[in-house]
This record gives sequence, C-alpha cells and structure tokens, in this order.
Amino acid sequence: MALRVVIAEDSVILRDGMVELLSTRGCAVVATTGTPDGLLAAVAEHGPDVAIVDIRLPPTFTDEGIRAAERLRAGHPGLGVLIFSQHADPALATRLLATGAHGVGYLLKERVAAVSQFVDALHRVAGGGTALDPEIVDRMLRGGRRLDRLTAREREVLDLMAQGFSNRAIAARLVVTERAVEKHAAAIFAKFDLPLTEADNRRVKAVVAYLTETGA
Repeated sequence: MALRVVIAEDSVILRDGMVELLSTRGCAVVATTGTPDGLLAAVAEHGPDVAIVDIRLPPTFTDEGIRAAERLRAGHPGLGVLIFSQHADPALATRLLATGAHGVGYLLKERVAAVSQFVDALHRVAGGGTALDPEIVDRMLRGGRRLDRLTAREREVLDLMAQGFSNRAIAARLVVTERAVEKHAAAIFAKFDLPLTEADNRRVKAVVAYLTETGA
C-alpha cells in the first residue's frame, strides 16, 4: 500500500516539486497546504501516514510549523511527522522531541542528497522510527559517544526511556523502585554532560544521543 502523505510548505514551487517526486516514488500525496490551519484540517480529513512540515509557515514565519506539529502529535499519536526545513534549530527540535522520539524526523533541505534518502526517511518516520539530520543532533548534543560511559542497568533505563516509558513504568518493568530509576536517570544525565537548566530537556537529549549512537 502506498505511503499516504500530507505536505505543509508555503513555497508553491517546492510543494509541487515534492508532490511530483514523491508520486514517482510510489507515495500518495493526499493533500498539500501552505498554512498551519490547512495542515491540521488536511490531517483530520485524510488521516495520512506521515506529514511533511516546514518550520516557518504563515502568518509570522517563525515557529508555526513546529506548533502545528506539536498539535498533530498530541491529537494524532499514530501520525509520523517529518520537519523539512532550511533552518537548523536545535531548540525547536527539542520541542518536537519532547513528546517522544518515535515517529519524528527533522531533515535539512539543502543536505538531502537524494530523493531515495528522503523517501526512506518518510517511511521510517511513518513506521514509528526517527530520522534526524546529523547537524541537528550535533547542535543538540555537542559531544562524543556517551553510551560507553553507562553501566548495563543505566543502558536498560535509557533504552526504556527511548521507548517512551515513564520512570514509574520503567521501575515496574525492571522490578525496582521509582527512586532507583530516578538515580539511574540522574547518572545518565551526568555522564552525558547534560546539566539541569530551565531551557533544556535533559531526558529528550539523552534519548536523542541513544538513538543516534545505536542507529535506532
């Protein structure tokens, strides 16, 4: 069955170009739009597998795309969302990933080298996977391999974090106390050099590091 796609892109030329390219690769573009409201309406009407969303949409061309993506992920948990933008903004990527790392992508337009690469990313995101441009990850993390610093139990905790489990759920699965999970999480954050700040979501960054270094 063809992958069903909705596109939210304010550039008509780029939007039409994506429709043509994706159609020749076996995808079914069920709707296109240039506005956040149009995106929300298209997803509600067509129930696609994945939405391609530009960050900067009307009317202010700041973060309307991310805000629309956040609403989609809250209202349509099975929908894959792929941010496709010329702007590498790690803060916006963190916002998107704060709702979970599954079914999320963030690719930079100028760094997609082939249509096949883009289509593969779409399928991965639609299937619940993750597709993040390395430049986005580098800007979010700014560090080397971190998994080697973790104990076996800390890696188990981080793996369950990446699957979207809460601390309470992790504790139940590992048959330990919630306090023990909190201590493991604190150790992970320390070993990943993720200090507590108001602006940063350490849990999200730890999961991104895990996904990147394991190739998940």
